[in-house]
Amino acid sequence: MKKFLLLFILVAQFVSAQMPDISTVWLNNSKPYIGTIGNKGQDLKMKINISEQNKKNDQEYFVSGYSLVDTNYSKFEGKITITKYRDAKRKGTVFGEYELAEENKGKHSGLFKGKFIYTFRWNKKTEKVEGQYIELIGNWKSYDGILDFKTHLKNQ
Repeated sequence: MKKFLLLFILVAQFVSAQMPDISTVWLNNSKPYIGTIGNKGQDLKMKINISEQNKKNDQEYFVSGYSLVDTNYSKFEGKITITKYRDAKRKGTVFGEYELAEENKGKHSGLFKGKFIYTFRWNKKTEKVEGQYIELIGNWKSYDGILDFKTHLKNQ
């Protein structure tokens, strides 16, 4: 009976454990993510201005901001979802997916969709995250389905 009670307590703690709110991570210290889009490696900038953790699903974050390719500026909204977390003593890695929908303003508007990797080091002395690295790899597809490009973004 004692073993069953202990197991029940452990399971209850695991189920009620909440992911810490890391919504500020996606803001990237108010800097844009820099990368490329398409086969020719055209410059792509993406800036996230708002990031909030979903209150019903703590593995999901609602974000909004804008993307910039040449002179094509588009606002977007979407979500970032954590699918896996790996913790080593001083280094953590977070894996997940993102889906960002741009405002529909013609043939150069579409949907960013892909996977991300977020790695960081934890400094025990200062109790702060250091050496953050975020990489977003995926595709952008126009709403009309005609344009479809690979994308690759990194934080600065």
